[in-house]
Amino acid sequence: MQLQNKIALVTGSATGIGEAIARLFAAEGARLMIHGREGEREAGEAIAASLPEAAFCAANLENPDDCATLVEATVARFGGLDILVNNAAAITRSNLETTDVALFDYTIAVNVRAPFLLVKAALPHFRKAGKAGGAHVLNIGSINVYCGEAVQLAYAVSKGALMTLTRNLADAHAREGIRVNQINPGWVLTKNEYALQVRAGQPADWHEHISPTFAPSGRILRPEEIAHFALAFVSEAGGPVSGAVVDLEQYPVIGRNPVKS
Repeated sequence: MQLQNKIALVTGSATGIGEAIARLFAAEGARLMIHGREGEREAGEAIAASLPEAAFCAANLENPDDCATLVEATVARFGGLDILVNNAAAITRSNLETTDVALFDYTIAVNVRAPFLLVKAALPHFRKAGKAGGAHVLNIGSINVYCGEAVQLAYAVSKGALMTLTRNLADAHAREGIRVNQINPGWVLTKNEYALQVRAGQPADWHEHISPTFAPSGRILRPEEIAHFALAFVSEAGGPVSGAVVDLEQYPVIGRNPVKS
């Protein structure tokens, strides 16, 4: 097992990509703190109960105090912290005209400030883990870091800021045995994404009829596939790699010239 006895906190793990990451980490021997908002308590506790050694903690990450509390709860439950996956995100949709101060601040608070505060709270524990063999932070970004859609202004800005945070922390703390990396998933078929598309008017089988422009392979990514990339970055398979930002998409993101039909 690649994560035997490692202690991992995966934010936003009551559903979607976070849940897939948590389940794979548990299968690889990790002890898990599952996290979700208060409204996700039932789902989060069910996930924790289904894993060999896991617990659930509810926290609203736009609240600075909740970030520290989440780290404290993990350390109190398991005795330390080796791995932090900053997966939780506010997936807001707005353009320049519809993005008000409250929406912008909320998006930045959850997507940038919370990861910053979680790493800050975890740093003393990471330093212990670093001396004992290595600590790992994995930030889950988005392919939208490079531009994003017109209706994802605040979200794209926040993920771009997260990418800079990743690189800065990696550079600052590599000598302490603390690795910080980021993966940028493209379009992923989570339960929430499926429901979002249906609410927007797409048919129930929309995911089976996606344009090759967005899915050259004929389908979009699955949460379980993202999880395997996450595992590589927080296990010894990743070696000393730190400061890496890897795009998880099925086509080149930069310089792409889609086939015109």
